[in-house]
Amino acid sequence: MACGALGQAGAQPVYSDAAIQACLTVKVLFGLPLRQTTGFVASLLKLAGLDWPVPDYSTLCRRQKTLAVQLPYAERP
Repeated sequence: MACGALGQAGAQPVYSDAAIQACLTVKVLFGLPLRQTTGFVASLLKLAGLDWPVPDYSTLCRRQKTLAVQLPYAERP
């Protein structure tokens, strides 16, 4: 989900919009608070055998204000 942190040593990691969007999509789909979302995404990545960094609570909180999560859905008859 988090395609990697970009940046230099000692600097705050910078996550792509796609990584933030993926985490926020999980948050909306499962109705999770942000702190639970970070743990859930980290667990999913670990189960998948991926060693990708996960955006922390503060990063998600700050970036969710500027990114809109749009989920396509079909209404059931």
